[in-house]
Amino acid sequence: MSSFTLTRTIARPYAETVDLIRSSLADQGFGVLTEIDFAATLKEKLGVDLAPEVILGACRPPLAYAAAQAEPSITAVLPCNVVVRWADHATTVVEVIDPAAMMALAQPDGGNAALDAVADEAGQRIAAVLDSLGTADPTGPWRPR
Repeated sequence: MSSFTLTRTIARPYAETVDLIRSSLADQGFGVLTEIDFAATLKEKLGVDLAPEVILGACRPPLAYAAAQAEPSITAVLPCNVVVRWADHATTVVEVIDPAAMMALAQPDGGNAALDAVADEAGQRIAAVLDSLGTADPTGPWRPR
């Protein structure tokens, strides 16, 4: 179990989930700055076959700005990575870096209230994104993986 990601496994096909995650991120004010087709990249570079997987670099500019004002080095871990991974024909895994874990990199001893506030807001928005996706287990909320 990872202590630095928030994960949701949902009962939707991969391509539909990629579209839905983009829409859900936009609804929460995030734009997608980068997109890495992880499976295609490793196929090209290493000749290996992986299930479809994409890494979306999501950013909400007001939060990124606030974080950079509080700690300029935080930009080294921006944008927020959102991974969409094929599990099977009807199931997809969405995994997002936990904003609190990102901010902890910049303040291992804590004490930066401005970064904590950014992490709190980003975490609430990411939770809303994940909640909008549904789940493969309708009784379970999103949970750290």
